[in-house]
Amino acid sequence: MSVETGKKAPGFTAKASNGKEVSLSDFKGKNVVLYFYPKDMTPGCTTEACDFRDRHEEFEHLDTVILGVSPDPLSSHEKFIAKHGLPFLLLADEDHHLAEMYGVWKLKKNFGKEYMGIERSTFIIDKEGNLVKEYRKVRVKDHVANALEYIKENLQ
Repeated sequence: MSVETGKKAPGFTAKASNGKEVSLSDFKGKNVVLYFYPKDMTPGCTTEACDFRDRHEEFEHLDTVILGVSPDPLSSHEKFIAKHGLPFLLLADEDHHLAEMYGVWKLKKNFGKEYMGIERSTFIIDKEGNLVKEYRKVRVKDHVANALEYIKENLQ
């Protein structure tokens, strides 16, 4: 399945950090920021998660839910949330099914080694479940502010 801006976002059900399974359809009537990140507790991922944490109320005021997704297990997500006070759900995608569905499970290179992993990406889904904006190969600096600005300008 491929994702395409302007079309319905691919539906999913995944285990969430609140101990429940959540589905994209659970958030119908709200905007959703679905962000994929490589790994809990790493510097870039921590910065990104804390940026979302620090702007969380602003997203809430715009009727927007934040969902973070990585291949880490729930036990890792729980530690990440506790350590950094993250007020939003993290989804466990250990089999990288969601990452593949959204086209962010990619061949990566680091220090000459090749491996499969998450390409940091964010998808903004409107209240009707349509994918309205995608950010791929995200650079963490200013990303959360840019996503928030997009929602303010386009999804009010």
